[in-house]
Amino acid sequence: MRTEVVMPQMGESVTEGTVTQWLKEPGDYVERDEPLFEITTDKVDAEVPSPEEGVLIEQKVQVGETVEINTVVAILDSEAEEGSVSTSNGAQESPEDADGTDGDISPEVAKATVATILGKTESAMAATSNGGFPTRAELRQTRSTPLVRRIAAEYGIQDLSPISGSGLSGRVTKTDILSFIEAGGHKQAVNGHSRAPVATRDYKAPPVNVGDRDRIEPLGPQRTAIAEHMMRSRATSAHAHTIHEIDFGRVVEVRRQRKEEFAERGVKLTYTAFMVKAVAEALREYPVVNASVDGDNLIYRGDINVGIAVALENSLIVPVVRNVDELSLLGVARAIGDLAERARTKRLKLDETQGGTFTISNHGIFGPEFGVPIINQPQTAIVSTGAIKKRVVADQQTGAIMVRPTAIFCMSFDHRSIDGATADKFLAHIRQRLENWD
Repeated sequence: MRTEVVMPQMGESVTEGTVTQWLKEPGDYVERDEPLFEITTDKVDAEVPSPEEGVLIEQKVQVGETVEINTVVAILDSEAEEGSVSTSNGAQESPEDADGTDGDISPEVAKATVATILGKTESAMAATSNGGFPTRAELRQTRSTPLVRRIAAEYGIQDLSPISGSGLSGRVTKTDILSFIEAGGHKQAVNGHSRAPVATRDYKAPPVNVGDRDRIEPLGPQRTAIAEHMMRSRATSAHAHTIHEIDFGRVVEVRRQRKEEFAERGVKLTYTAFMVKAVAEALREYPVVNASVDGDNLIYRGDINVGIAVALENSLIVPVVRNVDELSLLGVARAIGDLAERARTKRLKLDETQGGTFTISNHGIFGPEFGVPIINQPQTAIVSTGAIKKRVVADQQTGAIMVRPTAIFCMSFDHRSIDGATADKFLAHIRQRLENWD
C-alpha cells in the first residue's frame, strides 16, 4: 500500500515549508515515526517523522525547495522491497535496473501538456460576475495557494488567469505572481475596475554597494521565511504599543522560597513561569486580547494557549503551552522547561507550534530594557518582557525613593480590534498580579 507524505503545517499562520535535508534516500526502509526529512519554516526547524512504515520509493521535493503545506513531498510503499524506487509510470524497480528510456513521452513534456490543458480550462472557468472579475470563491478555482491569493488581494488582483502557472498542473506559485507584479501586470489587472487595490508596494529597496572587503552570504530559507512572516504581519495589523514598568520584588521573594521545592520535583522555577501564568489570567479577564481578526469578524478563542519565543542558534521558535489558565504554577514551569529543551534539540512534535492564541517574547534573558515586538499572526497581541534589573523608583503614594527589581513590559496590539484603554487595562492586570503574588 502506498502512503503520500505531505508538508506539515508547523504553525497556524505557516503556509509553506522548505526541505533542508533528507534523512532517508529512495530505496531505504523507514519505520513508522522514524525521522524522514528536516524542514524549516518561519516558526520551526524540525525533523518530520514518517507517518507509516515502508520503503521510500520517491522524493518529490528536492533539498532547498519550498512548497506549500499539504503538498506531497514523498511516497512510501509498505509492500515494496528495500532498494526499490519509483519509475515514471508508478511501478517500482531497482536503481540498477532503471535506464530512464522507457515510455513514449517524458515527464517534463507530460507535465507541460497537462499544465497547458488545465490552464486553458481554468481560464474558461473564470466567471464574468462581479463587474467582469471573479468573486473570491471563483478566484479559488484558478489553481493557486492561500499565500498567492493573499498577495493577489494585497495588490488588488482579482483574476489570476492572465498569470502563467509554473507549478504542478499549472498551479500559480508565489514566484509566478511576484514576477507578474514586478512586470507591472497588477496595474493592468485592476485598470478600469471600481475597487482600488488594498495596498501598493511599487517601491524598490535601494541598491547595496558591495566593497572589496565585504562578504556575501545567502539569507537562508528560515531567515527568509521569518522576514516574509514579519512583513506580512506589519501589512496586516494596525500595530500600536503600550509600555508598563512592573515591580518584581514579590515574585523574586516567592521564587526564592519555592525554588528548592520545585527542584525536588525536577522542575526549574523561572521568572518566565510567573509571567506566563499572569498573562493567562489576564487573557481570561480580557478575552478580546485572546482573539483573531478574520475579515470583518472577530474570533474569540475558547482556549488560552500561550506561545513562548525560544532563541535558537540562528533563529527562533515559538512552542505553545496549551490551556495555561488550567495549570498550576508548577504545571506551567514544567511545560515551559520541557518545550524549551525539546525546541533546542529539534524534538518538538508537529502540533506543539500550532494553536497559539497569544505570544510572549522574553527579551530579558539577554539583558535589554525591553523590546518592541511584531504581532505573531493571526493573533492580535504580543508582550515583550525586558530584563529584571534593580532600578531607582519612587513610591507613588509617599514619594520615597527606593531601589527595586523591576522589568519593563511592552505590548504590541492590533488596533483594529483592541483599543489603547483595553491594552493598558490588560497590562495593568498583569502588573497587579505580579506585584501582589500570593
